Amino acid sequence: MAENILRKLVNNSQMAIDDGVYEIEANLEKSTKDFIQIIKTSGHAPLLTEIKFASPSLGKIRTLTDPASVASQMIAGGSKALSVLTQPHLFHGSPEYFMKVRHAVDVPMLMKDIMIDKVQIDAAKRIGADFMLVIQSLFDKNYLKDIDDFIAYGHKQGLQILLEVHTKEEFENALKTEADLIGINNRNLDTLEINLKTTETILSGTEKTRLILSESGIETPEDIQYLKKCGADAFLIGSSIMKSDNIEEQVRNLVNAY
Repeated sequence: MAENILRKLVNNSQMAIDDGVYEIEANLEKSTKDFIQIIKTSGHAPLLTEIKFASPSLGKIRTLTDPASVASQMIAGGSKALSVLTQPHLFHGSPEYFMKVRHAVDVPMLMKDIMIDKVQIDAAKRIGADFMLVIQSLFDKNYLKDIDDFIAYGHKQGLQILLEVHTKEEFENALKTEADLIGINNRNLDTLEINLKTTETILSGTEKTRLILSESGIETPEDIQYLKKCGADAFLIGSSIMKSDNIEEQVRNLVNAY
């Protein structure tokens, strides 16, 4: 099981690249707001909420509806930034969804994808992304080479980098890079199991030199309070909001965790 999911995710990206998914003719503006600044100055829990209609662990999460209307409900509830899946296979995402949301809102947006190629970074710039996702383990496990070059290319395209880790070793490697924000994924991409303790384990006894985003498995205000105590500065929340009957209210509850 272990290597298969990661390999599958990489293969999916390669398939999407080969299918021309990232050959986009757009040139959209990114947000006028800076998520890093928002996190530093926020009085409440800074949320990066995720628009996704399916995932490998949950299958279909919500019937496909207009992503822009989901986005407006999230922002009305107090979400400060949005993550939109652009990965077509397994996640039912697409750059088109991202662009629909980008046209509708002016908040920082993360292009959430398994980034393996500069073609995807070029696409992120064209669709108006503020952040792109880089996964440390893809480099540590040699699926990809030269993380510094990959991150530098993203920066050259005007993107900020969310670098995602799942282990203490990956975290230490991530701190050696120029990533703007470090995400601790509470989900193990090898097994898809979630454990919120991951954030605590990784941050305990480490000196925090970068803002930390805790990702996956966050469902309640109590989860957010716990993760904040562990040292998380912001929170990426997807499924528990996408499954909710009242997105705006669900987001508001979580934002007001503190």
